[in-house]
Amino acid sequence: MKDEIKARLALLPEKPGIYFFKNEKGEFIYVGKARSLRDRVRSYFQPSPDPKVGSVIAETAEVDFILTGSEKEAAFLENNFVQRYQPKFNLRLKDDKSFPYLKLTLAEQFPGVYLTRKVEPGGARYFGPFSPASQARKTIHLLNKYFGIRACEEKIPGNRRRPCLEYDLKLCAAPCVGQIGEAEYRERVANAVLFLEGKTERLLEILKSKMRIAAEHLDYEQAARWRDLIRTIEQIKDRPKLISVALEDADIFGLAREKERVAVYGFFMRKGKVRQAEETVFRGEEDAPDAAVLGRFLSDFYDRAGDIPARILLPVAPPANPDLGVSLSQKKGSTVRVLVPQKGRDRRLVELAERNAEILLKKSAEELPSLVQLGEVAGLSSPPLRIEGFDVSNTGGDESVGSLVVFERGRPKTDEYRKYKIRGVVGPNDVRSLAEIVRRRYARVLEEGGKLPDLVLVDGGKGQLRAAESALRGLELDRLPVVSLAKKEEIIFVRGRKGGLRLDRTSPALKLLQHVRDEAHRFAVTYHRRRREKKSFISGLDGIPGLGEKRKKALLTRYRSPAEIRQAPLEDLSAIVGKKVAARLKHDAPDKLETR
Repeated sequence: MKDEIKARLALLPEKPGIYFFKNEKGEFIYVGKARSLRDRVRSYFQPSPDPKVGSVIAETAEVDFILTGSEKEAAFLENNFVQRYQPKFNLRLKDDKSFPYLKLTLAEQFPGVYLTRKVEPGGARYFGPFSPASQARKTIHLLNKYFGIRACEEKIPGNRRRPCLEYDLKLCAAPCVGQIGEAEYRERVANAVLFLEGKTERLLEILKSKMRIAAEHLDYEQAARWRDLIRTIEQIKDRPKLISVALEDADIFGLAREKERVAVYGFFMRKGKVRQAEETVFRGEEDAPDAAVLGRFLSDFYDRAGDIPARILLPVAPPANPDLGVSLSQKKGSTVRVLVPQKGRDRRLVELAERNAEILLKKSAEELPSLVQLGEVAGLSSPPLRIEGFDVSNTGGDESVGSLVVFERGRPKTDEYRKYKIRGVVGPNDVRSLAEIVRRRYARVLEEGGKLPDLVLVDGGKGQLRAAESALRGLELDRLPVVSLAKKEEIIFVRGRKGGLRLDRTSPALKLLQHVRDEAHRFAVTYHRRRREKKSFISGLDGIPGLGEKRKKALLTRYRSPAEIRQAPLEDLSAIVGKKVAARLKHDAPDKLETR
C-alpha cells in the first residue's frame, strides 16, 4: 500500500494547497498546508526522527489534496478542514481559535471595528481571516488612524462629555461626543470597507479628490492627512484583499474537459467557510458545449442533493431551458441565484475550483484507469467510485449466509462490510439467497437515507444478475447499475445489455471486478465456516452429563473452538462449568469435541 502511495506522489503538483492523509476507513487523520504540495508530501516519506511522522505514515492508506491560490489561502483552508474533521494527528487548530477576523458593526448608528475569533449573525460585516494575528491589529490601527473608525464600545449617545485619549491621538473621530456627524462618519466607514476589500484604485480616486478639495479650501492639515493616507495605501504592497465573510451558503463549481472526459470539482461553503469538496469524473458528449455538459451534471446532482444553497457559482452559464435557478428555487422554497462571476472574490473562487478540476482530470486518467475503464464497460456516465459486491455461501443449503463488501476508489472499506444470515430460502438456492440479501441491503439504505453505490456487483452469471435486478426493481431502484461476473470464463454480464462481455485477462477493469468478487467470496466463505464450526461445536457438547444450556452458553462465550477447550487449563474450565464437568470435557469426552 505504501508503495502505491509513493507512486502517486508524482501526480502531486508543485503548487500551494492543502493535503490530506486518510486511513483505510477513509477518515482524515492529518491535514496540512504547503507552498509546494509535491515537496511537502514527499518529505513525509523520507527517513525522519519525528515519531509523529512515523505514526501518521503508519496509518495512512491514501493521500489527497486541494489546490489553492497561495500558501496563505492554504493556511485558512487548512483551518476550516481541521475544525470540520478533527484529525487525530492535528494537535493545534482544533479549538476554532486560530485565525482572527475584523468585525465591522454596520448595524450600529456609528459602527466600530473590533478583533474577533467568531463569525456570528447580527448585521455586522466580517473581514479576514488574518495570519498572523498581529496583521489584524495593524489593520485596525490603520482604520483608526486614517478613517477615524472607533474601536471602543462606548454607548452612543451616552453620558460622556469630552472625547477620550484616542481622539487626542487622532485615532478616533469621537462620534460619542458629536465631533463628527453620522453622514460623514458613514462615508468614512464606506471608504474603510473599500480598503478592506482591496478596492484601492477606487478608494485612491476618492481620497485624491478629497485632498484637492481640502487644499483648495486652504485646509492644509486635512489635505496632509489625506496625502498620508494615499501614500500609505500606495506603499502597502500586500494589500488586504480580504474575504468579506458573510454567513452565506454557496456551492462553487469548476469544469475541465479533454474530449469526452469531463471533470467537475465543487466547493461547498456553509456559513462562510469551505466545509467539504466534491469531485466527479464522467463521460460527456465530445461535441457538446461546456454549458450543456455542466447543466446536465448539475441537474442530476441537485436531483439527489438534499441541501441547496442560496447561491451557486459557475464558470459558464447552464442552458436557459430548463432554467436551473428557477427549478432549484422551487425545490428549496426560496430564491436560489445561479451566477457566473466575472471578477472579485467570487471569480477567484470559481478559478480555484477550475484549477482543481484540471488536476482531477489528469489524476483520474493516471491514477484510476481501472475505474475509468470499468465505467465505460458498465455503460456509466462516470467512473464507479463506490462499488458494492455480493456473494452467498452454504453447504448443501445448510447454514446459508451472504456477504457485502464495499470498495471506494478501487480500495476496500472493511469497516462497511456486512454479513447476512439467509432467512427466507430453504435448501441450496444461491439465486434466491442473493436476491434476499440485495433486497435487505438496499431496503435498509433507503430507510436510513444512506448512500447508494455507483455500481453493484454480484458473483455469478445471468441468473444472479436477474435476481439482483428483480430485488432492486421491487425497491424502485431500476436505475441502479448492476453487473455480474461469472467464474471460470470470467464473463461480465451488464444490466440492460444482451450477451456477456469478455475482457482481456490483463484488463484493469476486469482485475478490479475480480478483486471485488473474490473479496466478497472470501468474506462469505469465512462467515459460513465460522457458523458451521460453531454449530458443530454446539452439537459436540450435547450429551455430556452436567452440561446444560446455561453452561454451554458460558463455554461458547469464552471459547471459540473445541481446540481452545482442549488446550484450556483445567482450573479455567472448572471456574466456568465446575470440576466434574471440566474433567469430562478434558478427559472423558474428547471424541465429542473432534468436530473439524
